[in-house]
Formats: sequence, C-alpha cells, structure tokens
Amino acid sequence: MDHIDFYTEDDALEMLLGAKGTPLREEYESDMNVFLIGEAIRKARLSKNLTQEQLGELIGVKRAQVSRIEKGSNLTLTTISKVFKAMNIPAWLHLSGIGKVAL
Repeated sequence: MDHIDFYTEDDALEMLLGAKGTPLREEYESDMNVFLIGEAIRKARLSKNLTQEQLGELIGVKRAQVSRIEKGSNLTLTTISKVFKAMNIPAWLHLSGIGKVAL
C-alpha cells in the first residue's frame, strides 16, 4: 500500500512559497486577500439582487469598473467602504492591537 503524506495549509504554503514574511509568500497572501475582498463584494451584490451596472450607478462608476473591483483590482479602503455603504451593508476593518474600525 502506498504511503500518503498529509499537510496543513500552512505547511503546504511554506513548502511551495516559503516561510511567512518571504517576498513570494507575502505576494501570494496579499493577492489572496484582495481576491477574497472582491469575492465578498460580488457575493454581497448578488445577495442584494443587483447587477454590476446597478451597483456601478450607486457608486458612480461604470459596470466594467465594478467587474474589476470584484476581481480585486484597484481596491482601496475608500472604494471598499463606498461599495458596502451603497449596499447598506456594515463593514469593519480589524486592526491588530486596535480592534474593529467601521469603514
């Protein structure tokens, strides 16, 4: 019978991308975070039954820009805040040592 090794997510990431704090790992984690924020925006929009065009009208941008936001492109705290406020969804930023800050 073949032997199969199992790894935690952190172990797998360390083997593939290096230890936390290394440039490749930091880039991966940053890319993953903006992807997850974009995905949260997309899910929130869908939960409100809004099209990208309708959300764009609420925040003053074109549909193509909403698409980029949902893909994690050009995300700023101002944009994130504007998007969630336009959909009447409370959002917070958790800052280590400080706590939650409303966006």
